[in-house]
Amino acid sequence: SEVRIAADAAMRESDLILFVVDAQHGLAPIDQELALMLRKSRRPVVLVVNKVDHPKHEDLEADFSRLNFDETISISAAHGRGISTLLETIDQLLPKESEARADDAEPIERKPPVALAIIGRPNAGKSSLINSILRDQRTIVSNIPGTTRDAVDIEYEREGQKFLLIDTAGMRQRSKHSTSVEVFSVMRAERTIRRADLCVLVIDVTSGVTSQDKKIAGLIQESRKPSIVVLNKWDLVKPARGAKAAMKELITTARETLFFLDYAPVLIASAATGENVTQLFEMISEIQRAAGIRLGTGVLNRMFRAAMDETLPPTIGNKRLKLFYATQSAGDAERAIDPPKFILFVNQPKLLGDTYARFLEGRIRQAEPYPGLPVLLTLRARSEPREQ
Repeated sequence: SEVRIAADAAMRESDLILFVVDAQHGLAPIDQELALMLRKSRRPVVLVVNKVDHPKHEDLEADFSRLNFDETISISAAHGRGISTLLETIDQLLPKESEARADDAEPIERKPPVALAIIGRPNAGKSSLINSILRDQRTIVSNIPGTTRDAVDIEYEREGQKFLLIDTAGMRQRSKHSTSVEVFSVMRAERTIRRADLCVLVIDVTSGVTSQDKKIAGLIQESRKPSIVVLNKWDLVKPARGAKAAMKELITTARETLFFLDYAPVLIASAATGENVTQLFEMISEIQRAAGIRLGTGVLNRMFRAAMDETLPPTIGNKRLKLFYATQSAGDAERAIDPPKFILFVNQPKLLGDTYARFLEGRIRQAEPYPGLPVLLTLRARSEPREQ
């Protein structure tokens, strides 16, 4: 009765209700009764599934899907897991008037600086792009020791946002053999990609997308890193007339060649003249914004079920993929840019082929484009739900 009284008070007084349930205990009758009361209240509700202390426990959240709340977030209050995602959701859902009441609250610690890797083959213009960035009057720069033998990190701030620029542009293999240069640059790019929050792939537009550019782009795609493609040296090919049409054609050609990195926006720029360098940081800001967007659990499950009804998964060995439940994973507070991750509880994960995975990813991007970000799908096996 005390729980019902508290819920009734919450419905009358609250701007936003956090409905906390126990993942370890499972769905209880009181949970279902409270859910019915809360839905009738027409107040915004976030279903908070607590005690999800480990990623392996995330399938416990599925039991609460029948409560039909659009916003569902799994957390571990004991270990701090998922708390940053919960705070972001609260901030998004609270009405604007509540902001004034939050003025005296302790400020939330900002995310760590964005580790920005400028990568590409030799002579693509990485050094020029870095110099163009550092010349900008809005940039505050300080050199700090590199964390790898062949890199110098530059910590700087731009319009209040801190970055850690991983500068490998000055490193060149001193070899007479061009093959050695290419192999070395790809190896160096691979190490840099692993450290990066976001990769900027610089391509020399005068020579187009080369096989080496494709190799480096492939490393970015395999690492599932946020990325932007910059077609540099625009000043050398910019026509006197028809610049817009020429830009469009170059971007289309680059997208077709780098089709496997289709989530990366393409920017045409000139590091030498500074043209469109500011737009690069506008793109980065947009990617950061998109990384914080969550799709409600209810919306996500309805979307997937509609997609799978419309286009059935292929049959593999007389079996077909069945989806029981889907949710978006809690973000990683330690990462400056955390790509969206979706967990699908299915009958057999091996029944999802690459083609159908791309189809499901496409449906996610119809709901939210997530520019510059890979969409990560994790499948977990779950047995058929028993009849209640």
